[in-house]
Amino acid sequence: MIQKFAERVLGLERRELRAVAWSFAYFFCVLSSYYMLRPVREAMGVESGATTVPWLFSSTFVVMLFASPVFGWVASRYARRTFLPWVYAFFAANILFFYLVFSYAAATGAEIVWIGRAFFVWISVFNLFVVSVFWSFMADIYTKEQGRRLFGVISAGGSMGALAGPLLTSQLVLPFGFANLLPLSALLLLLSIVCIRRLRDWAEREQPQEIIETAVAPKPLGGSAFAGITHVLGSSYLLAISLLSVIASLLGTALYMFVNELVATSIAGVDERTRFFSLVDATTGVLALLLQLFAVRHAVRWLGLGVTLALLPLISLIGFTLLAFAPTLVLIAVLQVVRRSVGFGFAKPANDMLYSVVTLEEKYKAKNFIDTAVYRGGDLIGTWSVRAIWGFGISGIALIMLPFALLWVFIALWLGREYRRRGHSGDRIEEKKSHEQNALESA
Repeated sequence: MIQKFAERVLGLERRELRAVAWSFAYFFCVLSSYYMLRPVREAMGVESGATTVPWLFSSTFVVMLFASPVFGWVASRYARRTFLPWVYAFFAANILFFYLVFSYAAATGAEIVWIGRAFFVWISVFNLFVVSVFWSFMADIYTKEQGRRLFGVISAGGSMGALAGPLLTSQLVLPFGFANLLPLSALLLLLSIVCIRRLRDWAEREQPQEIIETAVAPKPLGGSAFAGITHVLGSSYLLAISLLSVIASLLGTALYMFVNELVATSIAGVDERTRFFSLVDATTGVLALLLQLFAVRHAVRWLGLGVTLALLPLISLIGFTLLAFAPTLVLIAVLQVVRRSVGFGFAKPANDMLYSVVTLEEKYKAKNFIDTAVYRGGDLIGTWSVRAIWGFGISGIALIMLPFALLWVFIALWLGREYRRRGHSGDRIEEKKSHEQNALESA
């Protein structure tokens, strides 16, 4: 019955079941680890003060500028089968370090404001890197056709994690305190390494030769540590994805600052604020999960990738229009939930499908640069821009964001057309190679 459900409803083929299950578990571990800590980050941001948010995002962007070339250097010199597990082991060790620091501060009565700011910056780097590496690996081990069918279901694993993480936090943070959640988060992240190894073994046995030669080959990518930057600057396709990311980040950051301001004046205490953010995250997780399991595959097939990508900016256009007339915490929380659930349910899987028609180096280096430095650059632009126009109030800023949402719609539609064009070109090349191979075998 499970197999029939997977094949008929979810669109999985029999030989893919095990791989999708491991991919699902992998993303579950990564996002549940992060989402256990995300409410702590939000609470630390409130504790730091609304006026410091632009500085926190500025610091995050600076760290990203240094971290992205370091990742590019590692990817150039080590095979993916070697460095992917070490990425997760490194961040798990970081989590345990913060656990020791927070525990020491609690035992000695030391102030945690600056520790909290460091944690805010670190986790803002952590979540982008671990998710970006995950989707690079997915785009590597699955074909373009598999990506269209499977990425929605795989994304549901992340949504399950995004649901489980904040639910655990909301139940455990008051009796145990936020610091004691960190070791559990580190353990979940380490479990993702097991999933990577299982997926690598599956790809070696089941996937076409071109996948085996790239995804699980015992050789590094080669190239420059700065190739991610040069590839983005030299490609209109990657530049459009970057601009999409910046605009999405701009609107998301504006909404984040609205929430930060209203929570600071409406809810008292770090633990209570952590609980509020965890409940918002949990609701988002439920909605995103339903969309990923039952809607995204059909949306891409029926509407096309461009229209699917345009759903989030269209919702943002409507939401910010409503916000201009009723800037309340309830409406902002609802808009946050709807935007993020549609973002995770439709936009994120669709966005990651865009990388199935780029080169191997672009899948890892350019994608990582866009997902980290460019994305946080959008946060930087957003926080300072919103701060500069804060005098207009939430209603005025919401109106200012509307043209950006409209531009976002047009870029999404253009990317859908370009993806289709590149896909057709790639299919013709593969068909030509297949004919040549058949001719050689016949000869």
